[in-house]
Amino acid sequence: MGEKTRRAYGVDLGQLGEWAAGHDLGPLDLRHRELRRFAAVLGENGAAKTTVARKLAAIRSFYRHLVERGELEQNPADLVSSPKKDSYLPQVLKAAEVAELLERIPATSALDMRDRAMFELAYAAGLRAEELTLLDLTSADADGEQMRVEGKGGRTRFVPVGEHAWRALDRYLTRGRTALDCGESDALFLSKSGKRLSTSDVRRRLKLQARRVGISPHTLRHSFATHLLEGGADLRTIQELLGHASISTTQTYTRVESSRLRTAYARSHPRA
Repeated sequence: MGEKTRRAYGVDLGQLGEWAAGHDLGPLDLRHRELRRFAAVLGENGAAKTTVARKLAAIRSFYRHLVERGELEQNPADLVSSPKKDSYLPQVLKAAEVAELLERIPATSALDMRDRAMFELAYAAGLRAEELTLLDLTSADADGEQMRVEGKGGRTRFVPVGEHAWRALDRYLTRGRTALDCGESDALFLSKSGKRLSTSDVRRRLKLQARRVGISPHTLRHSFATHLLEGGADLRTIQELLGHASISTTQTYTRVESSRLRTAYARSHPRA
């Protein structure tokens, strides 16, 4: 279990403890009925199904530990089923919307040149926000017109990068990054203080440049995948480019495309 997961589980169990204390109950007093009620209250208060499922996983793990220690005979959380996930369709921009967003970023200041290069690359290569922050100067292979990307699970992939992104990247490297560089970092994308950007920095800058709610680096990544699918790329190729461990993750984009086709059909066919 990773450190982030442990912290999240700690918060989840703390929330259960507060709820139980409000009903004059301790952890050993809770049965499956109370745990079901706790899960229902979470949903009523607006928690997403994935959040409720994670909290129940934390609770199951906690009670499993108590059973192993002999403090309980059985795990009450085993009788509480997790809610089924919502069918998730990622937000996707049209190609013209992506072009408008990117071309609206001015190429005047060092930070704007950095942002333009960063988000051109996010769309050109379908990169996650964290992957953008992990890029170093040595990640770019200009001769091969590709980028070495360190993805989830320590998986490295090489992703081709198009002409628009290379032009923006070249402008940033020759004019923007030199103005930000104070010799402290080998990161490709630097903050105004010359340090490596954080994932939250990337999200904040895109929100600032987009000037519209709901646009994230992942929106550009989803758009990248969907536009490839629309252009005829096969799912295995898209899986490799995105760095997905499983093809089932990539298949989300077939649902996006299917949804788009149904909408177009309903709008266009005279007997739809």
